[in-house]
Amino acid sequence: MASTSLAALPSQLASPGRLRRRAALSSASRSNLLLHRATKGGSRCRLAVTCNAQAVAPTSIAQGTPVRPTSILVVGATGTLGRQVVRRALDEGYDVRCLVRPRPAPADFLRDWGATVVNADLSKPETIPATLVGIHTVIDCATGRPEEPIRTVDWEGKVALIQCAKAMGIQKYVFYSIHNCDKHPEVPLMEIKYCTEKFIQDSGLDYIIIRLCGFMQGLIGQYAVPILEEKSVWGTDAPTRIAYMDTQDVARLTFIAMRNEKANRKLMTFAGPRAWTTQEVITLCERLAGQDANVTTVPVAVLRFTRQLTRFFQWTNDVADRLAFSEVLSSDTVFSAPMNETYQLLGVDGNDILSLEKYLQDYFTNILKKLKDLKAQSKQTDIFF
Repeated sequence: MASTSLAALPSQLASPGRLRRRAALSSASRSNLLLHRATKGGSRCRLAVTCNAQAVAPTSIAQGTPVRPTSILVVGATGTLGRQVVRRALDEGYDVRCLVRPRPAPADFLRDWGATVVNADLSKPETIPATLVGIHTVIDCATGRPEEPIRTVDWEGKVALIQCAKAMGIQKYVFYSIHNCDKHPEVPLMEIKYCTEKFIQDSGLDYIIIRLCGFMQGLIGQYAVPILEEKSVWGTDAPTRIAYMDTQDVARLTFIAMRNEKANRKLMTFAGPRAWTTQEVITLCERLAGQDANVTTVPVAVLRFTRQLTRFFQWTNDVADRLAFSEVLSSDTVFSAPMNETYQLLGVDGNDILSLEKYLQDYFTNILKKLKDLKAQSKQTDIFF
């Protein structure tokens, strides 16, 4: 029996070498994780994890049945990005297994597509090892649900998953992170993403870490649908710019990177062709929808005040954490990155990446046509007396 303790992972990690010494873990199949934030003398909060790991005898992968390189486990397969990763993998001939939490409404659509679904929960480490048997590559798209603490899945669960992957000889680990997460230690989710990156890099696993800026798909519910339904859309008075990317392009580039040895152990950022402000997105949606938006502007100062206020109450800590992320998204930060080197590394033509204009144009063209057809059908079935 061995007990390994990880000292505090500070918000500002001193150096990769220091983290490597702290993150040296014995191979483990079970871990009991405790995550807390502590303050001392008004200093910045620190992120810490204590791991009591049960050592297991080292095993030789060569003694077992060879694992096919096409066997992958997608974690977070029902999410916006996860389902596109699953579809792309199936289209390219991979054997896809999806880790899905037990739920009242089973993820039958994944089975219908041809994937295998296994039930497990990252918040319950004992359920993880069985899902990794016979798997070559783990693609981690998971994130916590809005109603649960950020740390439960995004830190504690990920540490358990990474440890299990290492112990069971997983050949590659693909992790999706957030662009600029290393520059915002004051935001819990971004700090956790950055610390998870470092944890993976120091785990000994082969990996690909992909930082993302924003998904085009999220703009449909946030702006396109409310404008069509003549409801309010929410924005801020800050000039934040985000280079949104289609999740289908993210999935396609991911598999290109997985097959490219030059991408092994790389950290790269995927960004769309252009960075957009909130007002520019709203204006584009208005033009394509042919109607004006009812915009409600929230000043950044209000977000900051609300975040500080919710810190006074224990039960609103997670609300404050999410508001901290919203505050960053509502600042003058630019969530974008040059893609030329990435395109060159992956052998991709940048012209093949879908632009936001084309994505929204296709959406509005299709939805407006359907609305027109429904209106025509409604007139045909009118009954007059």
